[in-house]
Amino acid sequence: MSQDPVIAQKGPFRVELEEGKKYAWCRCGRSKKQPFCDGAHKDTDFTPLMFVAEKSGNHYLCGCKHTRKPPMCDGTHNGLEEEA
Repeated sequence: MSQDPVIAQKGPFRVELEEGKKYAWCRCGRSKKQPFCDGAHKDTDFTPLMFVAEKSGNHYLCGCKHTRKPPMCDGTHNGLEEEA
């Protein structure tokens, strides 16, 4: 079962992360707590991406779920087609 992620937002989520803290980034795009996982992926093949923040401060996490550098935004959203 192959599914595409839902585009939660066509742009990054600016979030404050704490160095050394573990986070669960939503890969499926269905979470109501974007950009973090709330378990909404349970009926999909997706799982959250667990990561530890390397430094404290503002970071830009991917909202389109198509980044090539998860969980960080790499600008991929700029090349996505508008959804009809």
